[in-house]
Amino acid sequence: MDHGPGHLRGPRLADRELTASMANTHNANAADGGGAVDGGDAVVSAFNAIGSDYIFSSPGSEWAPVWESLARRHRDGLPCPKYLDLTHETVAVGMATGYGLVTRRPQGVLLHAGPGLLQGSMAVHGALLAGVPMVVASSESSTYGDGDGPDPGGQWYRNLSVVGGPHQMARPWVKWANQAGDVSVLRGMMTRAAELAVRAPAGPVYLNVPLEVLLDPWDERELKPVAPRGTTVSAPEDIEAVLGLLADAENPVIVTETAGREAGGMAALTDFAETLQIPVIEPGGSTVCTNFPRTHLLHAGGDIEPYMDTADLIVLVNCRAPFYPPSRRPARAKVVVIDDVPQRPHMAYQVHHADLHLEGGVAATLRELARRARDEGVAGDDRVEPRREARRARHASDAAALEDAETRAAEGDGIDPIRVAVALRELLAADDPIVVDETITHSRFVKRHLLRSTPDSYFYVQGGLGQGIAVAMGVKLAAPDRPVVFTVGDGSFMYNPIVQSLDASKAYGIPLLIVIFNNRKYLSMKMNHLRFYPEGAAVETGEFLGVDLAGQPELARFAEPFGMHAETVEHAGELVPALDRAMKSVRGGTTAIVNISVSR
Repeated sequence: MDHGPGHLRGPRLADRELTASMANTHNANAADGGGAVDGGDAVVSAFNAIGSDYIFSSPGSEWAPVWESLARRHRDGLPCPKYLDLTHETVAVGMATGYGLVTRRPQGVLLHAGPGLLQGSMAVHGALLAGVPMVVASSESSTYGDGDGPDPGGQWYRNLSVVGGPHQMARPWVKWANQAGDVSVLRGMMTRAAELAVRAPAGPVYLNVPLEVLLDPWDERELKPVAPRGTTVSAPEDIEAVLGLLADAENPVIVTETAGREAGGMAALTDFAETLQIPVIEPGGSTVCTNFPRTHLLHAGGDIEPYMDTADLIVLVNCRAPFYPPSRRPARAKVVVIDDVPQRPHMAYQVHHADLHLEGGVAATLRELARRARDEGVAGDDRVEPRREARRARHASDAAALEDAETRAAEGDGIDPIRVAVALRELLAADDPIVVDETITHSRFVKRHLLRSTPDSYFYVQGGLGQGIAVAMGVKLAAPDRPVVFTVGDGSFMYNPIVQSLDASKAYGIPLLIVIFNNRKYLSMKMNHLRFYPEGAAVETGEFLGVDLAGQPELARFAEPFGMHAETVEHAGELVPALDRAMKSVRGGTTAIVNISVSR
């Protein structure tokens, strides 16, 4: 398969010389099945050392050396990652993102030249925002056919070259980008890239590997496994200072966006909050995963605003952007930041209003704080009991409000999105599903009413729309024994590479329950229009541009060519039976799409 000029797939007559030269090189290097190998084997060997389970690839012709290495290893029974051929760059990167969300380990992603990198760039940026480590690579030519080695092919000279190299393009949306200029440094470049990817803040890295480097002989053998990153805890004197603030606080609150992304993060945060009886907020607009049990007495919802003028201590735990606008300063609270890297280098602007930082592994730091709070009496009953009683009353009020919203949704006309969330929650109560969410206006209902309360049970897709199906497939690949539900709006669904995603789902046996909240509009567009022009011409005439999706095709029918289960739900009485049939299909190993007409 080759992307060639214009990023087109399929064989090209102009590439025959390239194919022949590659074949000659590989025949010369590995005809005996065990002699000299080339840069392709260096890449596979590096992925072994990194501990990558998979290579997710939207293939281009530069990766023939890697394919040859994999074929030889399969033949000879040698170790190598599993290779997935995927027919769209967003699918390849998105699946690596989903897999990394669960495993927290870097996987390999191979794209094609500059065009393939650009096509996958939105998903790479999404991985950066989500804090998912991965090693992304693509290629270029360094000789353009004028070198002494194998002919790389004319497409690199005519169409695929990028001034400064594709690593220059990638730099704004990865943690680190570089070029492997010689096969002698290829192994070290790839393992170093992986080490950088997993260090906080975790994220994607990019390596440009010229085709000539991939074809050069490589005499190295298997590599020593790359050591995992270590764990750090803030200095004792810093922890002592925070304990003093906790001891003095009467109305503290914890705010977190991604504490659950760290291994053991949810358990450590729960222990810390319970020890000191501090309520926990997961901001509605920026929380990307399950950080704290949604049903817990101390869960205080998704809105920090009620605490801005009353809290005397705000503890930000892995929280990039707690205040909006950034200048919105707490009235009287001290602010403590607990984070491996409080200042995210990929953010153009970031304000914490911090008074103290605890910079170290979040889970380890929270465990140490809780231990010392217990040992030093900071968590004594006389200190925390008033908070416990106040939280019980608030929790009862929150539960009553939740129940009231669900009752009204069940009694109303049409299918309220809350009703959909409740039906999913009840259908999957015994399964502990993982929810991957790419809704926009309905995300607050999904987060609030699905009540996800276990580690790695909810992920919100980061960055641009159109990655969600692939991310959900990657999650399922990493957690094959748990059902994975992908919730999405109709507009977001149509941003996805639907055909290529469903093709991968079928080809690799990755069943999902895809639930579409369909209001036949880009409601977020209209809401923002109204925010800026509440009495404008559009309100007067009813002409809202960028909103109408009434002409969309029947979305469930995308499942039919792949032999997948498809349901369209128009009436409330159809909802639960349709979801039940769809889930039976998923449990049987086949993806199901349920397209639900929601009332708002």
